[in-house]
Amino acid sequence: MPTKSSLPFNITQALRELQAGDPKLASVIKRAGPPLDWKPTPFGTPFRALTRSIIYQQLSGKAAATIFSRFEGLFTQHFGPRSFTPANLLRMKDPVLRGAGVSSQKIAALRSLAAHSEGGRLPGYAALRRMSDAEIIERLVEVRGIGPWSAQMFLIFRLGRPDVFSPGDLGIQKGYAITYLGDAKRLPKPDKLEKFAERWAPWRSVACWYLWRAVDLEKAEASRHAKPAPKPPAKMTGKVSPI
Repeated sequence: MPTKSSLPFNITQALRELQAGDPKLASVIKRAGPPLDWKPTPFGTPFRALTRSIIYQQLSGKAAATIFSRFEGLFTQHFGPRSFTPANLLRMKDPVLRGAGVSSQKIAALRSLAAHSEGGRLPGYAALRRMSDAEIIERLVEVRGIGPWSAQMFLIFRLGRPDVFSPGDLGIQKGYAITYLGDAKRLPKPDKLEKFAERWAPWRSVACWYLWRAVDLEKAEASRHAKPAPKPPAKMTGKVSPI
């Protein structure tokens, strides 16, 4: 199985050990293939990446992308190029942010994040890479609007940490239910799922990736077996066909 990737850990070793220790997860790994599209990206500074995370919460990808694009545009509009900074966010008035589609609740969270950044409580990427997963989560959840899930996703998708698990993630719960229980509706309780996931250490982030893929594979399978919708009857035009 080719496993060239930009991940900051040995994905070949991770897949080998996960497959050897868990036959059911091994089946998902075989079907999904290596995680070549998993490319951790810093997305600028931690401040910028986390503002995006806050804005994307509880929104569809398309709607969130639109709002974030408008939000980003405010910085250039009001402060000029290369002005996406915590200080400039704190200078913006609430009505300006609401005009871009940012809710009042998210404005409060963004201001909390900006205050933490300005106060030196949000490290840059160089410092974050020297910190443990637990230290980073503890630091991030101090920010209003950033809970354990957002911090865990930051570790997986921004820093590429290999051993992060998010038992409260609905997609991971569904992936577990499909892979181990054969029923996507039998969602496990987060505490039991977290206990089960100990078998995947030190590669729990990789296991998460494949549980998400298990959901994708299930949807693709259901789509293949879905009966095509019946064709609507031909419209009557009132014209007489020539003989």
